[in-house]
Amino acid sequence: MEVVYYGHSCFVLEIGGAHLLFDPFLSGNPLAAGLDAREIPADYVLLSHGHADHIGDAPEIAKRTGALVISSFEVAEWLVKQGVERVYAMNLGGKKRWPFGLVHYVPAFHSSSLPDGSYGGPAGGFVIRAAEGTIYYAGDTALFGDMKLLREMHHPIALAILPIGDTFTMGVEEAIRAAELLECRSVLGVHYDTFEGIRIDKQAAQEAFAAADLDLHLLPIGGKLTVPQAKRTLEAG
Repeated sequence: MEVVYYGHSCFVLEIGGAHLLFDPFLSGNPLAAGLDAREIPADYVLLSHGHADHIGDAPEIAKRTGALVISSFEVAEWLVKQGVERVYAMNLGGKKRWPFGLVHYVPAFHSSSLPDGSYGGPAGGFVIRAAEGTIYYAGDTALFGDMKLLREMHHPIALAILPIGDTFTMGVEEAIRAAELLECRSVLGVHYDTFEGIRIDKQAAQEAFAAADLDLHLLPIGGKLTVPQAKRTLEAG
């Protein structure tokens, strides 16, 4: 199981022979200027919410690849209007098993609107549970105490993908507390440095995580991370 990072909150999770593309904000991201969205692989596209810096290139990628897009009911409806043919609508708390594993669409404390200003439904995150392990992508969120319930339901979580840019989401301090609630030692930081309001001191962030006995991974654009082993017995979902 491997993660390839494409900047902001965009990454591909390679799992069970499938490519899961999350929140593809590429052509509008100045830090990803060297990337071509037409070359990003996707069998599934998972969208945490409707904001432009997350939904970004999703319509074009979905139409090009034929990938199935998984998101909230409102985002799915909007995508159909953009010409996307394959969508699967979920709502918070819902689970669905796919060939690669289980998808659990979980809450995020954040707003959500679509690029045309219409309502984007609830903001969410995803737990992906498969034979290779379990990851949690928090989406854009504030810290919230019920992350401990996610730990109880999905323990052990091999990798937590958490926003750390502050201003619009958790910052470093809150992400450390989130990792502690999740009992997940390995964290991939996302949603930082893309624009002025979310720039961070990367060295200070890594030192703060290390002081809490946590591993913070800050990948370059195109960087890869092999997800640490932390397996569980899969249960009927």
